[in-house]
Amino acid sequence: MSHPHTEEPNASHSCGCGSACGPESIAVVQPKPEPEGIPVFRIPTMDCAAEEGEIRHALAKLPGLRSLSFQLGARTLAIDAPAESIPQALDAIRKAGFKPVPLSESDGLKDEHDHSGHDHSHGQHVHGGGFSLPDGLPRYALALAFAFGAESVSFFAPHGLIFSGIGMALSAAAIGLAGFSIYVKGLAALRNLRLNINALMTVAVTGAFLIGQWPEAAMVMALYAIAELIEARSVDRARNAIKGLLDMTPEKAEVKQADGSWVESLVKTVAIGAIVRVKPGARVPLDGVIVAGTTSVDQSPVTGESIPVDKVVGDPVFAGTINTTGMVEARVNVAANGTLLARIIHAVEQAQGSRAPTQQFVDRFASIYTPAVFALALAVCLLTPWLLDWTWMQAIYKALVLLVIACPCALVISTPVTVVSGLAAAARRGILIKGGVHLEGARKIKAIALDKTGTITLGKPKLVATEVLPTDQVESQVLRWASDLAGHSDHPVSKAIAQGLGVQANGQLEGFTALPGRGIEAKADGLSLILGNNRLIEDRGLCSPQIEARLAEHEAQGRTVTMLASSTQVLAIFAVADTIKESSREAIAELHALGVASVMLTGDNIATAKAIAKEAGIDDARGNLLPEDKLAAIEEMQSEYGYVAMTGDGINDAPALARSNIGFAMGGAGTDTAMEAADVVIMNDDLRRIPEAIRLSRKTQAILWQNIALALGIKAVFLLLALFGGATMWMAVFADMGASLLVVFNGLRMLRK
Repeated sequence: MSHPHTEEPNASHSCGCGSACGPESIAVVQPKPEPEGIPVFRIPTMDCAAEEGEIRHALAKLPGLRSLSFQLGARTLAIDAPAESIPQALDAIRKAGFKPVPLSESDGLKDEHDHSGHDHSHGQHVHGGGFSLPDGLPRYALALAFAFGAESVSFFAPHGLIFSGIGMALSAAAIGLAGFSIYVKGLAALRNLRLNINALMTVAVTGAFLIGQWPEAAMVMALYAIAELIEARSVDRARNAIKGLLDMTPEKAEVKQADGSWVESLVKTVAIGAIVRVKPGARVPLDGVIVAGTTSVDQSPVTGESIPVDKVVGDPVFAGTINTTGMVEARVNVAANGTLLARIIHAVEQAQGSRAPTQQFVDRFASIYTPAVFALALAVCLLTPWLLDWTWMQAIYKALVLLVIACPCALVISTPVTVVSGLAAAARRGILIKGGVHLEGARKIKAIALDKTGTITLGKPKLVATEVLPTDQVESQVLRWASDLAGHSDHPVSKAIAQGLGVQANGQLEGFTALPGRGIEAKADGLSLILGNNRLIEDRGLCSPQIEARLAEHEAQGRTVTMLASSTQVLAIFAVADTIKESSREAIAELHALGVASVMLTGDNIATAKAIAKEAGIDDARGNLLPEDKLAAIEEMQSEYGYVAMTGDGINDAPALARSNIGFAMGGAGTDTAMEAADVVIMNDDLRRIPEAIRLSRKTQAILWQNIALALGIKAVFLLLALFGGATMWMAVFADMGASLLVVFNGLRMLRK
């Protein structure tokens, strides 16, 4: 569960449909460095988990192979094997239909497949022999024109050897233009006894051509390639859904020089520790800390917050956010490739590479389904002339139609496009989900455990009540003394009192002394004063039943009480508390509406825990818990509820987060540990993002099963039509690609705001 892990893509994935069905770089991705001595190769046409499976299969028997490290986003493969085995590995990869290039030779190459299609050749030139084919849509338009020409010759021209030769030539040209790369990979798959879409289309189109259905074979290949191009462009929307985040970071930054002047420099060249200037209306170029100026920053691109956040000296700023008001200067604290925005993009990309449970199920199903339909087509071809009195040509044709219908592309693509869209939609909302397994799992949450400090509450003490007792002292003077004493202490409670009083202190104190564990002591205006807790007041013999009653009232509400006293009497009572966030009550109410029970787990005393829980509307509260106690509480909740989530800061609550089924870390903005350790990171500390993640998970699951039902339903109808009706290869292609486009567009609904 809880700590994210990289799941190895299922090698049995049998679609082979190319970039349209697997994770792809959401931006230009730099591969992670491999250990020295391990060669790394770029494979430009490796976009998909299916193709990773093909390569794994090709290298399975490589002598001395220790490991293979794939990065589909960067399209790289690191081969950990003896040096003498590397040439054999490259040869095996080439025989599988791929062209590996040593990374050092490909570093400067443009990524040819940012918009690659189903056969990995959309948007590039395809070379065959000594000629170069036109690229992208023009190539397929030309193929379609040749296919129409072949159909026209077949329909209108007189039957004869010359016209048949012309029609066949036009058909062959159309098939070559549209299906060159499909044939390359299809033949490689057949040589390796691997049944994927390229193999199916190769057999079906070749078979149709050989039995005299060459116009239909040409039209099928042309329509198939165009539909695949449309599908690939649609899937790009899901894969590149957060690619726009990179565009939010400016290419250049104003950097302060040693002589105090400002010079524009490329962001990637700015060193850590440099001072950058951000003008009003400009985007912050790099992560840093403000060293001069004040402003408000729109952090919605990174954290999802809709309201600009006020920033002063000492506050962090993040690359890609927008400076809305004043000019500020910030000291850079990370390099360009280590900014929070870059880490978010990398995390989403890694999440896209993991296999969600439904996706794993579909891949396993497809690995059985495709060979089964291939066997059915073979049976139709060989047995129906004997059993149903069909002619051999009828039997072969229907078998070829079945092969086209058998393509599991729509089925296999039904899951990743939906999962990737869901991950991107969550990231846009400031919810960083570390994999499809957690996106799907969130819908199963029955109970959630919540840490108190920083999760439900703000995590900062605040003066919530002030009571000046009747004495012979003037109230304003008492408050000034309290402000003087509190202002001289570094204790968080004292700071909260000084800030909360807001009284102008004169600072004229004598004999200031800290009393560890109890408070402070000093003289002001010649009067001996103490500011401390109940223990200090009792030690000085100043407590009374009336004072004790007042303290009990505050403590019942989870407040920390501090008193100001002279040598003879208590002058004032101050109550400090960690107040709950404004969003916490609403978040808990939303969780309850979703049927999720809530339990607070905190190290604070039980009175404070129950008071905060009551104020937030939480079902149960447990206090005085050590980390191991929280772990035990999670296990107890799991036995009672089943699927349990834990919400904390990702550090102090690590054991409980690890034991829970899903760990939510609050405060992802700037918290490296939370970013690395949690299953889900809430980027803006807003607890309402958790019920939002659960709703998103439920919507994802609904669309996943809608897509599976659509894909299988359409396949079933056309399989029956092919066997017992009049389904043609044209209809088969439209059924296959129509189903694929339907599930793609249905999955893209996740990206709607």
